[in-house]
Amino acid sequence: MKKTHLLFLALAAVLALAANGIAAPKFRVAMITDVGGLGDKSFNDAAYDGLKKLQKNLGAEIKVIESKKMEDYVPNLKSLADQKFDLIWAIGFLTKSSMEEVAKMYPNQKFGMIDDFIALPNVVSVLFKEEEGSFLVGVIAGTDSKKGTVGYIGGMDFPLIRKFEAGFKAGVKAANPKATIRSAYVGAFDNPAKAKELAAAQFTLGADVIYHAAGGSGLGVINAAKERGEGYWAIGVDKCQHGEGLSGKRNAVLACMIKRIDNAIFKVSADAMKGIFKGNTRIELGLAEDGVGYCAAAKKTASTKAIKAAEAYKARIIAEQIKVPTDPKLVK
Repeated sequence: MKKTHLLFLALAAVLALAANGIAAPKFRVAMITDVGGLGDKSFNDAAYDGLKKLQKNLGAEIKVIESKKMEDYVPNLKSLADQKFDLIWAIGFLTKSSMEEVAKMYPNQKFGMIDDFIALPNVVSVLFKEEEGSFLVGVIAGTDSKKGTVGYIGGMDFPLIRKFEAGFKAGVKAANPKATIRSAYVGAFDNPAKAKELAAAQFTLGADVIYHAAGGSGLGVINAAKERGEGYWAIGVDKCQHGEGLSGKRNAVLACMIKRIDNAIFKVSADAMKGIFKGNTRIELGLAEDGVGYCAAAKKTASTKAIKAAEAYKARIIAEQIKVPTDPKLVK
């Protein structure tokens, strides 16, 4: 009876607000970026796209706080929790320990974690099978490389970023077992100048296609391919980066590995708006769930042969006929 009475009072309050022309409060969703920040044309921007879709389609109130350094994560999360947002997202595995700390401090606050798992009742975690999408762009690289040498440039040398490398290498080798693959790590997600130097070095050593999983640093890889000219390519990550590859009539981006962070944030947040939120939950998205893949624009830049090969391997991975490795050391 008590619960029924409380529900009646809540409904009466909403009706009273409506009767007086006062709108019910908007659902409020916020996020903190990792150190790459907005404008990376990749990881953080993809997450922000999810928030903007919430605002446009469902009328949510949104907010973003950019993190300039890792020490910003805890104060940024605490600031949003103190403002009592309905759902707060932390973007990137580098934010994990900070998210755990703050989520324990605010047990009644709902949080979302991208790219790592946190076993707390007020946190939902979304992870991706980056190796599967990377395998497909590896197939494209291995098929379309004229020199038989390709490159990989990661942001920071962590297990998650090595998943991109492992999948890419496996895909390249599937398409061309004799291919040579060179790898390097920038050491940061916000240093495009260093990434450009590494890419230029790989091109000089014989690579003609380089895949990056380096956030904002990866823009340097694309610029290196643009400057190198005809016959040299970059492969983008997280979002379609073909817009960054334009150089006159040429596009220096061969393909992009898409990671649907935007869709994940939108779906989980939309569910939370309906009162559906399951903490201590691990959501993992791969090719079968359309959580990763390659961009549609690749069909205009990659060869028909490469696209057909990628599609064939995609079907085999979804059918579990191929298990893509997550450790580059396992790829020979």
